[in-house]
Amino acid sequence: MTDFSKDSDPDARARGLARMRDVYSFEVGDGPGDFFGYTVEHLFGDIWERPGLSLRDRRLLLLGLMCTESLDGVAGIQVESALAKGDLTADELREVVIFLSHYAGWPKGAALNTTVETAIARHEKALRKAAEEAAQGGETA
Repeated sequence: MTDFSKDSDPDARARGLARMRDVYSFEVGDGPGDFFGYTVEHLFGDIWERPGLSLRDRRLLLLGLMCTESLDGVAGIQVESALAKGDLTADELREVVIFLSHYAGWPKGAALNTTVETAIARHEKALRKAAEEAAQGGETA
């Protein structure tokens, strides 16, 4: 058994943590253990940084995989981040659901649809709230 932490590259770790934050659209702190180390440094520091595919492309591929494997919780993180970052619009995500439903199967597509619609509703609610707060801030100025 190897101890990943002994071979850890601080630059790869920083690069991986930055990419994780970018992919997930929320703050990701450093963590202990070999599994976390491989996830940060290899998966996010190397694989997500490779040339050839954009973040949007990788996200679309990942959504397809998550749908076929019924990984709804992780798909929700990707969908919410895609909306927050503007990688995918609500209409594009709905098209992804329709397309994947025909290949992954209707029950899996229906589960992804629930994930997508829930994320869209949350995103739109947050946008409305931000607009209301901005309008109220403008009224008091």
